[in-house]
Amino acid sequence: MRIGLLGTGPWARMAHAPALSGHDKLDFVGVWGRRPEAAKELAAAHAVRAYDDVDALLADVDAVAVALPPAVQAELAVRAARAGCHLLLDKPLAATVEEGRAVVEAAREAGVASVVFFTTRFQRETEEWIDAQARVGGWFTARAQWLGSVFTGDSPFAESPWRREKGALWDVGPHALSVLLPVLGDARRVAAAVHGPGDTAHLVVEHADGATSTLTLSLTAPPAASGAAVELRGEAGVTLLPESSEGVVPALHRAADALLTAAHTGRAHPADAAFGLRVTEILASAEALLASDVG
Repeated sequence: MRIGLLGTGPWARMAHAPALSGHDKLDFVGVWGRRPEAAKELAAAHAVRAYDDVDALLADVDAVAVALPPAVQAELAVRAARAGCHLLLDKPLAATVEEGRAVVEAAREAGVASVVFFTTRFQRETEEWIDAQARVGGWFTARAQWLGSVFTGDSPFAESPWRREKGALWDVGPHALSVLLPVLGDARRVAAAVHGPGDTAHLVVEHADGATSTLTLSLTAPPAASGAAVELRGEAGVTLLPESSEGVVPALHRAADALLTAAHTGRAHPADAAFGLRVTEILASAEALLASDVG
């Protein structure tokens, strides 16, 4: 499968470009970015072509991987789908429900496959744990903490405009939901959402299977307090999300494998654009509740 990369930022450099160039079933064709000089630099590092015209890249490939802010991703994903390109997308799918819905509709109308790269869903140990807990069932409650120090530590994403605008809810919230929804069922509603320190958000979610979950999300946690944890309690006892020994590049390889399989079989992957849209809808509901939280 011929694939192009849209984006040249830190995530494109550290994750997408190495994953695409190192995948034995992908032909990494080229890079397009909003900053032409950055596209030339990244393309040269991986011996591929830098494209000045995004439509020229779309015409040369079978699929695109996107490493761009959510609003930009959504617009270009629609464009790519209409050009007949399969979609390897990043989370969150879009910045609004309307943008996310447009991506899903464009992919459906064009008959292209889509996969949204929720890192935890594609790391081997955590993916296996998620699948196993979904089979067990009978869960009563869950607690998820996704605490980053993006704005308080030394992070390459500290100056990301969209992260500063949307905060932890939209950056790490998708990770937590990508674990909880397959296990506890779809969210019936976000029952509560309140602010914590910095950009910290606390959510209470009621799930379709009857369980409830609490989420604590932050990008402003002290570096010593950062980390992710998920705990499930139910009829089978207590279980914790395992730590993964797999880095982001192997996880992206697995996401690309999932896209290849979906494209070849015509069967949607569980973490496709439609799932990404559902996550976006839940985030938007939580965002509305947070806007009404006046402390």
